[in-house]
Amino acid sequence: MSYTLYYSPGSASLAVHWMLIELGVPFEAKLVSIDAGAQKSPEYLRVNPTGRIPTLMVDGKAHGESTSLLMLLAERHPEKKFAPLPGAPGRADWLEMMIFLANTVLPAKRDWFYAQADGDPADADAVKALARRRIEGAWDRLDAHLADGRTHMMGSELTAADFLATMVMRWSRNMPRPATTWKNLAPYIHRMRSRPAFIEVNDREGLTDWRNQS
Repeated sequence: MSYTLYYSPGSASLAVHWMLIELGVPFEAKLVSIDAGAQKSPEYLRVNPTGRIPTLMVDGKAHGESTSLLMLLAERHPEKKFAPLPGAPGRADWLEMMIFLANTVLPAKRDWFYAQADGDPADADAVKALARRRIEGAWDRLDAHLADGRTHMMGSELTAADFLATMVMRWSRNMPRPATTWKNLAPYIHRMRSRPAFIEVNDREGLTDWRNQS
């Protein structure tokens, strides 16, 4: 198995980068700076014509969409148990969590950060207000999900859902009410941020914020 990850620091590639480190598999990481507009360069567009981050080369073939990549990696490395096997107890709940994060939280985050760029600037405030309600509603749901004392999103064990959930929670760090202000999310985030692989991916990507932010 061979992997090459095209990433930009702190972007949607973060969860995939982190998971590759947790897997302990060899991979190459290639920086594509969104801040510098490198995702629109001819070189990168030859790899991924959509110009989106991340791209993961899997055995020489390009694949995109962060949630899909997490699910793919979990299935390619079943020994790590980052996803319940098909037919196993908890599989349906894991799939539901992955799709909830992908279909509800990720689009709302896009609206929050790019309300002016993606649509009519005159509507940006209304778009952001709706996005904030959706994001905080998601934190309410996840906070309630963790209220039974579970240590991870799917129970007592780490899964791909935790990489995705932690990434989107990190993106709330500068919002009016970050995820760390929810009762049950706060200790969950502390556990995830304490993982050696999370610390390592932050070091590799040069990310210094949020590590100890309350």
